[in-house]
Amino acid sequence: MKQRTLAGRQVSAIGLGAMPLSMNNDKQYPSFEDAVATVHAALDAGVTLIDTADIYAPDGEEMGHNERIVAEALRTWDGDSSDIFVATKGGITLGEGGAKGRDGSEAYLRSAAEKSLEILGVDQLDLYQYHRPDRTRVYADIMKGLKSLHDGGLVRAIGISNASVEEIQIALDVLGEGNLASVQNEFSPKHPGSIDELRFCAAHDITFLPWSPLGGTGGGASSVGDRFSAFREVGDAHGVSPQQAVLAWELALDPHVIPIPGARRAASITDSAKAADLELTSEEVTRLSESVAIFD
Repeated sequence: MKQRTLAGRQVSAIGLGAMPLSMNNDKQYPSFEDAVATVHAALDAGVTLIDTADIYAPDGEEMGHNERIVAEALRTWDGDSSDIFVATKGGITLGEGGAKGRDGSEAYLRSAAEKSLEILGVDQLDLYQYHRPDRTRVYADIMKGLKSLHDGGLVRAIGISNASVEEIQIALDVLGEGNLASVQNEFSPKHPGSIDELRFCAAHDITFLPWSPLGGTGGGASSVGDRFSAFREVGDAHGVSPQQAVLAWELALDPHVIPIPGARRAASITDSAKAADLELTSEEVTRLSESVAIFD
């Protein structure tokens, strides 16, 4: 597996988005054992980056459900898990009846990070990402709270998710240039709207982690070749799936990009992982960018 840089460490160029194992649009979930087996398949394929979050759970009933899957998979994998990089997220709350809210206070994020530490069974979180903006709070104040978690040793690196260019700049202003490790935004042929954030990250040496890079759960990923024929045609030319063509295109946009495709089945992440070795021509990259209205 080819490597890219995240928070000063080398990780696989394709990561695993673990969310679909615990939360997805059609509410079809593998058993705990099958979910662990899917993570094992990712690791066997050379994936060394796993993305999770405390809020990922079936119907929002159990905070930490997805983190428990990841922790068990790492514990039971027969390979060396010491180099596996686990990114998690906090900032979304779970209330009565499964109602979700947002809390960007330092006290809440500290409590959430401590719970993630316990569930994942580690002394320090590799990457802690602020999940979604709490619009009742000043974004700079939220970043100051995250910085306190880093300064206190709970987290090794800080990331933000679902952020605008303005919010990324605020994070840089508070944390300091070089101290924002990553930005995780939705980005795919279906949702190319974060191209400005991707380019901003590239200019500031920040890793960009596209979530739902194939178009999302509930059929978006499986039908990407039907909805966007250019990716199917490029995939066919290389003898690979349209999903691999999508991920290879995203990798080709900039060296700071690390897609994190989700998977519920071992076969899905095994196929996605092969995209790291798919080399597209510059003409193919341009064609694919033009097909989703992204121009250099």
